[in-house]
Amino acid sequence: MWTAPCWQCTMPDEVATPLIRSGARNSRHLEATMSNPGAPVVGILGTGDFSRSIAQRLVASGYQVVVGSRTPKRSEALFPEEAEVTSQMEAASQADLVFVAVFPEHHSTLVDLKPALEGKTLVDVSNGLEIKQSGPSNAEQLADLFPGSSVVKGFNTVSAWALLTGPRDGNRQVFLCSDSNKSKTLVMQICRRMGFTPVDMGLLSSSLEIENLPLYLFPSWCNPVLCTLFLFIFFYLYNFLHDVLQPYIREGKSSFYKMPIETVNVTLPSVALVMLALVYVPGLLAAVLQLWRGTKYQHFPNWLDRWLTKRKQFGLCSFLCAVLHAIYSLCLPMRKSARLKLISIAVKQVNDGVEDVWDDESVWRMELYVSVGIMALGLLSLLAVASLPSVANGLNWREFSFIQSTLGYCALSMATVHTLLFGWDRAFDPAQYHFNLPPTFVLVLILPIMVLLGRLALLVPCMARRLRQIRRGWEKSRHIRFTLPRDDYGNGLEDVSHV
Repeated sequence: MWTAPCWQCTMPDEVATPLIRSGARNSRHLEATMSNPGAPVVGILGTGDFSRSIAQRLVASGYQVVVGSRTPKRSEALFPEEAEVTSQMEAASQADLVFVAVFPEHHSTLVDLKPALEGKTLVDVSNGLEIKQSGPSNAEQLADLFPGSSVVKGFNTVSAWALLTGPRDGNRQVFLCSDSNKSKTLVMQICRRMGFTPVDMGLLSSSLEIENLPLYLFPSWCNPVLCTLFLFIFFYLYNFLHDVLQPYIREGKSSFYKMPIETVNVTLPSVALVMLALVYVPGLLAAVLQLWRGTKYQHFPNWLDRWLTKRKQFGLCSFLCAVLHAIYSLCLPMRKSARLKLISIAVKQVNDGVEDVWDDESVWRMELYVSVGIMALGLLSLLAVASLPSVANGLNWREFSFIQSTLGYCALSMATVHTLLFGWDRAFDPAQYHFNLPPTFVLVLILPIMVLLGRLALLVPCMARRLRQIRRGWEKSRHIRFTLPRDDYGNGLEDVSHV
């Protein structure tokens, strides 16, 4: 029976509930509990959006909050009634722990508070304006300004909106680092009580990495997206040269109307199939390396490691191109050019006296082509859904491995058959080789077929057995008697390719 994760059992109900609700008349309405007398007094220096949000979350979590402002009277109305808004010096003196929620360039304005902050924990929530390759970080500079205080870097990756709406509507992880274990432990307790999950990043020297995190723009998506764009441009230009430019140069026939839809529609499945094949290439390369080395206890090359960690992104890019291809294909009959071409063909057949245009071979080819394409898209959709964290977290490793590996190879096989049916016998027709260039589908099929053949090679019993032995700890350089469990022989396709 499924059981709720431990955080759902221990997190207070008032923390799990968003602080803002749709339709609420008073934006300052709080579902706060009475402050816990044993909890530390939490101070906040600053009155910006983040300060107001974290003050509301702290109050709702049962903490006594005191806010330090240069203009307390003007800022008082912005904070919950349970929070005391006073001067910065008074707040620093009362608080046991202080959130420094001012811009890093204004940290120097707080030096007058040094005596009041002596021996206390300071939580730096600031971010930089650009990614820094070298220090010092904002947190390290703050530690230099207040050598008598313990600085903890954290909460800079949590938005003000996530604080207001509750951790379930945003990222639950809060990265923390500090040179003081005592201060870091205290901030972790506060973090958990607020409903977030603290992640210990070690010493304060890691603060630069934490400050850079919110500034990255989809770091794990960079290479897959660039690869997708490169393949799209390459295949689009190839199709343009092959299907549009060649007829214009050789026959004077203008086919430039194909560029917005038809050429794009031929390009998208090419990119989708190659990107899907690229999902499984690194797994095969890793298996070959392990077989060649005879051990699993050696690191893969850095480029292969990075490729292995980005397989999900490659697969989702492939899924996007496949979905766009399906939409474009449904739109093909709507084009004016398609209707005019159909009328022209009908008129020509009437003039030629053709009564029966039925062609069994063409009909069967198209029926199979569409049917296999639909199955391939369905399997790709299943892979995409299973990659979502909310779905993947509900699967055990064997289930996830079966979907992403076994069904993934089934999707690749279906997509390859779909492309073969599209090509049919045109690969052997010299008229299809415009400018002596092969049709696009011939180029597209090279990588998927190589991947599928590599997969079949790894399923050969002698190869599969040796690979299973290696992944259970066997090493070629150490002559140890090694026997696989009998039930391991039938674990399915996923046992061979997963690293």
